[in-house]
Amino acid sequence: MPPTARPLPKFLIQRYKGWLATDFAENAAWYARLAAEGQRPRVMVISCCDSRVHVTSIFGAEMGEFFIHRNIANLVPPYKPDGDLHGTSAAVEYAVTSLKVSNIIIMGHSECGGVRGCLDMHQGRAPALLEETSFVGRWMDLLADGFQAVKDIADPADQLLALERQAVLTSLSNLMTFPFVAERVQDGTLALHGLRNTIGTGGLEWYDSENGEFREV
Repeated sequence: MPPTARPLPKFLIQRYKGWLATDFAENAAWYARLAAEGQRPRVMVISCCDSRVHVTSIFGAEMGEFFIHRNIANLVPPYKPDGDLHGTSAAVEYAVTSLKVSNIIIMGHSECGGVRGCLDMHQGRAPALLEETSFVGRWMDLLADGFQAVKDIADPADQLLALERQAVLTSLSNLMTFPFVAERVQDGTLALHGLRNTIGTGGLEWYDSENGEFREV
């Protein structure tokens, strides 16, 4: 039997009713159309679970525009069709092969707790993450090569920034290991984008692959 579920907190119920009476009521026809016609997003966004990263607000996106997948540190694992459970890979497959999105955005961000955890783990400050039973630690192993690229940066803030960027680059590289992604990138029907949001200033930078650097939008 499923575990006992508790009622929603009152503040969530109040917010839901407020949305139902305002936004939904004012756009009821649009919601009905989305329900009847299905979703047709042009963009997939892979972003961090961090509650401060609000991709739809950053781009002013409406319901139905973005297909969003969130995980710790906005990481994409390499293609590995081994019959195991792969939530991020499943989301990528669905977005590309079923929804046929034309853009995939990897959205990194500042002050990323997952990336900081990776630093702490490799620098001996987070022994719990080294345990084989740590889901976060094993997930952040995806960024092990990224840590090697920044391990000699002396300033802690600069090192964290560099590793946050490495998380974006790792995900972009791993996306290209998926045959159905690589095929569509090569035929020009799919574009990959690497972004990083600075939460405190609202800044947004993008990865310029031609020059191998991050630049302000």
